Amino acid sequence: MRKLLLLSLVLASPLAVAGPECTTTDKAQWQDQAKFQENLKAQGYDIKKFKVTGGNCYEIYGWDKDKRKVEVYFDPVSGKVIKEEIED
Repeated sequence: MRKLLLLSLVLASPLAVAGPECTTTDKAQWQDQAKFQENLKAQGYDIKKFKVTGGNCYEIYGWDKDKRKVEVYFDPVSGKVIKEEIED
């Protein structure tokens, strides 16, 4: 019984840390990644890491214009913030 519980926890753990689902729109409609990052930099973001998530988001790790550490998920079509975590 313990092995079954442990196995179910191990299998479920990636789901617990999965990011949001941002879009189901075809990637041909997404904003260009390089231009998107340049727009974020113009808004004051300092991007340490940029990636495309399994939930079809543009995700950045870095700092915002107020120098707070952030993790932000963006809709790659509209550019809208879907989820933001700020560390003061």
